[in-house]
Amino acid sequence: MAGSRVARNMTHVLEAGFEYIDSNNPNGSPSVRGYNIINGQLTLASDGATFTSHNPAWLDDCLGEFPLSTKEDVHAALAAARAAFPGWAATPAPTRGQVIGNMGRLLMEHKDDIVRLQAREIGKTVKECGGEVQEAIDTCLFFQSEGRRLYGQTVNSELPDKELFTYRRPLGVCGIINACNFPSAVPFWKMIPAIMCGNTCVWKSPQDSPLLSFALTRLMHEAGLPDGVINLVHGKGSGAGQHLVDAVDLGMVNKISFTGSTAVGKMIGEVCGRNLVSASLELGGKNPLVIMPSANLENAVEGAYWAGFGTAGQRCTSLGNLIIHEDIYDEFVERLMAKVKSTAIGDSMRHDGVLYGSMLSEKYAVDFLKGIDMCEASGATKLWGEGRVTNQNKPANFIGDASVGVYMWPHVFADVTEDMECFHEEIFGPVVTIVKARDFDHALHLANASPYGLSSAIYTNDRLEAYRYKTGIKAGMTGINNSTTGAEAHLPFGGVKGSGNGTRESGIWVIEAYSYWHAVNDELSGKLQLAQMDVDEIELEEADADYSALA
Repeated sequence: MAGSRVARNMTHVLEAGFEYIDSNNPNGSPSVRGYNIINGQLTLASDGATFTSHNPAWLDDCLGEFPLSTKEDVHAALAAARAAFPGWAATPAPTRGQVIGNMGRLLMEHKDDIVRLQAREIGKTVKECGGEVQEAIDTCLFFQSEGRRLYGQTVNSELPDKELFTYRRPLGVCGIINACNFPSAVPFWKMIPAIMCGNTCVWKSPQDSPLLSFALTRLMHEAGLPDGVINLVHGKGSGAGQHLVDAVDLGMVNKISFTGSTAVGKMIGEVCGRNLVSASLELGGKNPLVIMPSANLENAVEGAYWAGFGTAGQRCTSLGNLIIHEDIYDEFVERLMAKVKSTAIGDSMRHDGVLYGSMLSEKYAVDFLKGIDMCEASGATKLWGEGRVTNQNKPANFIGDASVGVYMWPHVFADVTEDMECFHEEIFGPVVTIVKARDFDHALHLANASPYGLSSAIYTNDRLEAYRYKTGIKAGMTGINNSTTGAEAHLPFGGVKGSGNGTRESGIWVIEAYSYWHAVNDELSGKLQLAQMDVDEIELEEADADYSALA
């Protein structure tokens, strides 16, 4: 099947055109032969190397085998994107928008299947996967209409018989790299505005969600996307991902859009910076949530609990430092801990009512446990949590067989202070660090004290406190009487400080990241006119009025 074209007119996004391989999956689910998609062709790695994708909630469940892409594969994808760029950029923007609208409608048609595929591949709950796929749908429907609003301006000239215009122009070939915790919403946040502006893309799929990426790319082609506009390569971040970033130095990439760790984002920013190539960097967070005495405590506990433990804490917007005013500290902690101790954990594809499922992969589990060790080494007081869930070591409300997947206890650490390492460092997983604040000013100081600035929140019913918080916080996003999490397709998403370089995902603001302004000076006079030099001066006439009465 390698070298054949992407199947069109698919009748079922998880069946038509897929090649199944032998597997001994315990749940009877199929294992798929996956491919890169380069210029509309299904291709294997140039050296034949492969890797497998496994369900972290049931490790024996193999979803498929995928190409471990080489530098040659990545360069082939970039060449295909470069070749497709002129034709796609010349396609009228409303037509590009119509293709994007088709993608949204196909996502709606196949939503249930895509949701279950995503839940199976990364262990996230079915409910959360449903919300995420809906975000991808919303993004398509939003940008379908933006194809008719890719506006420039007509600008008045200071000279006669001259017209001035501005236009948005595409950048060229965009390299897309995203993490696996939001494997459908985030790549759509990036690629949909990119192609709407007339760019072409090479997408390095997350190593832990290649089958979902493969299905989504096939769906994009089914929507009418021309070959070469979006090219998919699989592999590791240190392999295919690094080859894509290195191609910036070779002049093969005009834009990199990356979601992931701050350390990797800084490396990508350095490569792009020395080549004067645009970079969109959406990075980590140690997101603060402040609880003030005037807050509705029941609502605040719900918000803090969800922000800390939804998605097993594996969101860049998950709650990091929970900052509680000393007057309500004891009561709030007691209420929060009651919920934490009742947390239902398990595989949502087999059990209803769980708050969160497995870690995204074994690697994420290992890194999370290192973060827990850091909290203990910092001197924080552990209120709850015993590391990895096993059948011999599991919370009362764990559902199922812990030995088949990668699950973690919810963790809470108290008595955290500003001088502790765990106050400043992002820990990607189900853990909250609790900090006590003396008053509002101290709480705001603590909220700004970490090196990150992605999301933030405050629970208060004092309007002045809410105002002072939203104007004083250094973060890209703030929730008032809401959690640190949540995004909508028409609102800008991104951070400052260690959380990003100021670019934004979503909404009309993201168009700035995937286009540049082109100024056109149209001379109609038939002669050379020089701005600022050939402008007629208008002399001010001296007024005869007597203004002495105003003195």
